[in-house]
Formats: sequence, C-alpha cells, structure tokens
Amino acid sequence: MTIDEGRFDPFQSALDRDQAQKILNGALAGANDGELFLERRRSEALVFDDGRLKTASYDASQGFGLRAVRGATTGYAHATEISAPALQRAARTARLAIEAGGGKLAIAPQKSNRRLYDEINPMQDAEFPVKLETLRAIDAHLRAADRRVVQVSATIAASVQEVFILRPEGTLFSDVRPMTRLNVSVIVEQDGRRESGSAGGGGRTALTGLLDPVSWTATADEALRIALVNLRAIPAPAGAMDVALGPGWPGILLHEAIGHGLEGDFNRKKTSAFAGLMGQRVAARGVTVLDDGTIPGRRGSLSFDDEGTPSHKTTLIEDGILVGYMQDRQNARLMGVEPTGNGRRESYAHAPMPRMTNTYMLGGDADPAALVAEIKDGIHAVGFGGGQVDITNGKFVFSCTEAYRVRNGRIEAPVKGATLIGDGATALKKIRALGNDMALDPGMGNCGKGGQWVPVGVGQPTVLIGGLTVGGSEAG
Repeated sequence: MTIDEGRFDPFQSALDRDQAQKILNGALAGANDGELFLERRRSEALVFDDGRLKTASYDASQGFGLRAVRGATTGYAHATEISAPALQRAARTARLAIEAGGGKLAIAPQKSNRRLYDEINPMQDAEFPVKLETLRAIDAHLRAADRRVVQVSATIAASVQEVFILRPEGTLFSDVRPMTRLNVSVIVEQDGRRESGSAGGGGRTALTGLLDPVSWTATADEALRIALVNLRAIPAPAGAMDVALGPGWPGILLHEAIGHGLEGDFNRKKTSAFAGLMGQRVAARGVTVLDDGTIPGRRGSLSFDDEGTPSHKTTLIEDGILVGYMQDRQNARLMGVEPTGNGRRESYAHAPMPRMTNTYMLGGDADPAALVAEIKDGIHAVGFGGGQVDITNGKFVFSCTEAYRVRNGRIEAPVKGATLIGDGATALKKIRALGNDMALDPGMGNCGKGGQWVPVGVGQPTVLIGGLTVGGSEAG
C-alpha cells in the first residue's frame, strides 16, 4: 500500500518552493553548506502488559530545520510551523553562524533513484482490533506454553517518517521511511526465583509480517527460552578469560566499543581512540568491519541520509587495517575526504552528525562449535543488554543477558550477572578466530549520541576473543 492520499508535501500545502529556495539561498550566502530539512512523522504503539492493554498511543509531529555551515561552525534553527514567515525567522537565526560569509559551497550530493524500502505506511497494514488480538494471542500462547510464566509484556510499534530536503543549488530530495517492531518480554518464576527474557525484531518493512502467527510465535518462544535459561543460571565467574561472542545481536559490542570511535567528528577533533591511526593495524588479521546503509529493509538503512547523500557501504577496517571513517558532509569536507552517507539526525529539530547505519563484522571460515571447543575456561556470551563506553579511550562495560560457562571446550551451565570489561582497540587485537556464521541482528537497535536517537543495525559472526576481562560474582 503506497502513500498517496494525504501524503506530506510542504511545497504543495504550506510553502512556495521558489520562495523557500530564495530564503534558503539568502541564509546560505557565503556558507560552505546547509539545507532545509522538512519532516512529518507519525507513530503508534500498543503495549499489552499483564493480561490487559496498558497503553495505546498515537503521535504526530511535523516541522522544519534550517542549517547554515561555515567551516566548523553550524547555525541551526527549527520550528513546528511550516510557513514562509517561520522560515524567514529561522533563516535570520541560522545566518548568524555565517557572519561575513566568504565561504564556497561544497559540491552537492548526487541524486539517486535507489529505494531500499517500499513507500508504505505500516500503521495502515492492520486494523486496531487485529493488532490487539495479536497481543492477546501472544500473552495466551506464553502462559499456555509454561506454567512458570507469571508476566508477559508485548509491544507492537509502527511509524512512518516523510522527509523533504531542499538544497541551496536547487535539488529537492524526498523519502518515505517506514519502521515496524515487535517486542516480547516474559517473566518466569520457580521456587521464589524470578527471571526474565525478551526478544524482538522488525525493520523498514510492512507490519503484516510481524503479525503473522509464525513470526510472532517464534519471537515469543525465544523470549521464553531465554527466561528459562536464566532461571537455572549460576553466578558468573570473574577474571581474565577467553570469551566466544555469539553471532548477530552481540555485534552491539562492536557498535558501541568500536563503531563510535570510527565516526568522523570524533576523529577530526582527535577525541577518538582511533584518531591518527589511518592505514595502521588496529585489529587482528582477518577482521573486516563495515558500515552499510544500503541493505534493503534493514532498521539502519536509508535510501539517502539526512543531508541528501546516498547511503554507502563503507569499509572501516579491512583485514585488521583501519581504512575509513563514517562521514557526514561537514566533517568530510574539513578532513578532505568524501562523505559516506552517514549524516543522520533524530528529527527536524536536530542538526545532522556522523552516525552509524548497519555496522557489522564479516565472518571467517571457522566452525562456530570449534571456536567454543577451543576455550579451556571462559564463557560463551550470546545475548547482551545495556553497556557503557568512553569514546576517548574505547573502554567498555557490557552486561550479558544470556551466557554460558565453558570448560575444556564444553558448554556447561548458564551464568547470571556476567559483564564484559575492556577497551575496543585492545579487544580487536585479541580476536583469535571468526566463525562462518555471520548474521545481522533481528532489527531492534537504537543508538544514542549527542542527545539524539536513531535506529541502527548490528551484526557479526561468532568471535573468539582471548583474555577478555569478565566481571562476575564468583572467582574464576
């Protein structure tokens, strides 16, 4: 179902394009770059918790942001009112960053007809009663599956973001960006002990796939499996030991501990642990890391970024050598390189900055089971929750939501309370082997930076890392 009726087009309903172009060009006279970003976003979420519909929300917003860039200085003004007077006020504000001008406009991004997702409104894929019945069915399925289930929470969320980007040279970009997600969390109890598990997924696709019983049953069963695993978990060991990271979602550690350090702004300002290391070895041989915003339907994918640059498949580390950074237009210009389609913003109220899209590590040729069998005493971590990272030195702390003790190559009991501690640069060099099971996450990642949140994807194969510090409650 394409969006035709009621489609957002500010140049038909609120602004005269020629007038908007004149105002924009006046604001950017003597600038190096800038644009007018216009957006309408609509979203809904249904949360079913403890046997009842807890919340059903619908949000709608629209507005514009006008940016003027000269050198490393950015002027930005935004408003919820899309009109010529509001645009003129914003132009005067953003213009303050240009001062006397004297800059030369950077080369404009090239337009592309590539579309990585259908122009759909996923909120229209099913009526409200169908969504509610799906949530009830998930709840009933889990309670019938195991008598230890004491609480179920399920969320169906969908949104559509419509954007227009008007450039000073007159180019107009437009995109319709759908997003869907299903989350299921379950709490189980046995002998007074309670544990939880969660699973979910989605992407820039229709909602109908997630509402299919085959799909939601698999998601619900996975949440229950994790909860039951944690119900029999023993205290995690502590100390330096070998760790095998599972494929897919554990790539969130790669995203946080390494990915942010490879964004252009941190390296231009030399605040990243990877600053000044271009062309040098930063990881073990065989390690190749990419950021790829061109994968159809993925959560982090964009037909073009929030500056109009077509998304790229950018190699960041190749066979252990640092070969690239993720760039928006401003930082690319200041560093004398090409933008990579990583200029992203949360909404019209935010200026773009270098951000990841889908960041992943390529697989190797090793049998994943053989990698685990190499571990004499360590853990196999296959699920991750929250973590903290210091971009300046790459130091990280991540909590495991599903992990197992491994001794003499055999997977033993699941462990609870395991945290992985280290720094990205060192961890990269301690990678001993890569599995042949590279996988992307199911579509549930969000990334925060500078107060802005954007959807992202992660991925990796099974990764064997030697001598990583594990925090736990039991001596190793």
